[in-house]
Amino acid sequence: MKKEYCGLFGIYGHPEAARMAYFGLYALQHRGQESAGIVTWDGTRIREQRGMGLVADVFSERHLGKELKGTVAVGHIRYSTTGASLLRNCQPFLVRFGDYHMAIAHNGNLVNTMELREELEATGSIFQTTIDSEVFVHLIAKYLNGNSLEEAVIKACNKVKGAYSILLLANDKIIAVRDPHGIRPLMLGRLGDAYVLASETCAFDLMEAEAIRSVAPGEMLVIQDRRLQSYRISDPQPARQCIFELVYFARPDSEVFGEVVYERRKQMGSILANEAPVDADYVMPFPDSGFYAAIGYSQASGLPFEMSMVRNHYVGRTFIQPSQDMRDFSVRVKLNPVKSMIKGKRILIVEDSIVRGTTIRTRVKRLRELGAREIHMRVSCPPIRFPCFYGIDFSSKGELIAAHQSVDEIARFIGLDSLHYLSLEGLLEAVRGNVGEPQYCMACFDGNYIIPPCAEGLKTCLDDASLALSW
Repeated sequence: MKKEYCGLFGIYGHPEAARMAYFGLYALQHRGQESAGIVTWDGTRIREQRGMGLVADVFSERHLGKELKGTVAVGHIRYSTTGASLLRNCQPFLVRFGDYHMAIAHNGNLVNTMELREELEATGSIFQTTIDSEVFVHLIAKYLNGNSLEEAVIKACNKVKGAYSILLLANDKIIAVRDPHGIRPLMLGRLGDAYVLASETCAFDLMEAEAIRSVAPGEMLVIQDRRLQSYRISDPQPARQCIFELVYFARPDSEVFGEVVYERRKQMGSILANEAPVDADYVMPFPDSGFYAAIGYSQASGLPFEMSMVRNHYVGRTFIQPSQDMRDFSVRVKLNPVKSMIKGKRILIVEDSIVRGTTIRTRVKRLRELGAREIHMRVSCPPIRFPCFYGIDFSSKGELIAAHQSVDEIARFIGLDSLHYLSLEGLLEAVRGNVGEPQYCMACFDGNYIIPPCAEGLKTCLDDASLALSW
């Protein structure tokens, strides 16, 4: 099962900065449900509230109305792409160095974390967490000696390797940086006189902010005294934006990488219908996966669109699990079938992706038990055969069913009458990409890593016993 990674939100120059950050993180909740945090600056001191759980559980009216004072705020929601799911690893991560009170929020994953950490520890750095994001702070502190904060940030960015979109609050300024390949998204907007920054534009919509543009790959924005300045952190590099944002991660009502996600997903389904037609009674998704691609498939094929599985939206992450002899109960409690729509029917399921295949197998088995005559599946992206080292939680080939089995073998494992994945060419056509001039990272499909993964680039590298911290 795929898991989301992180979401960023920042605002500069708003009298209710903390409340706006809360709304922004609330809109980005789909990007991570493990922890949430907001840090503000009131002109003299930095204030914070961080905690495990969902945004609505971590923050109260007391935090937003009284404690998190200031007109500048940075917020973060997290899924642990690197570092364990622990309170000490919640972001934004705070430090004080010289005259600076700094808070950093990071979306992405570094591939040379261990090398840099060992180098920094050898020169006296003491780490408090097991997140790769803390490496940035120590590098910035190292390079502040004799340099401006902006120069130190640029030097730090040139030292790290990997995917990162960063928001850094340092006293009365916000610095936003996107890695030279632009792997992770970051958007700039305006809310009245205030500047806002977010991983996706859906965060702007909730507060009726205006989206201006993406932070460019390799760009650093500095906001201070209500002025915005732009710097380049490196020479131009080939763009490699994460195509999985458009396939799965981003909210469909967002604009990411200059594309409206809803439209691109529908186009994936439309192209899929042309590549792999099937004689079926109707098209259906498993809510909410593949929903918009299924709409596109239905419209292009002329097959009716139906919701034969209904999702229970009120099942929380902490739902008490049943005994082992009811191991399928957790799947059934989330999705319940409309039985009259299934018995004797030829069903076409549209999914956005298949990672391990175990959850889909259980759902297909349920459809068979209810009397489905045929079950076909169409997937709106190519087979995921390679691990991601840049922030997506499928970090080893052993987790990926398509890395070891053919399409026919996967179909048999899941229990399907037929299975077809969208071709790589079809996916690029759907997102208006160019095969000759790639602008997306597709390493999970083709193994072409723009940044070579280091041996320590795995998600759990900082959780080894040798690095465990006593808390």
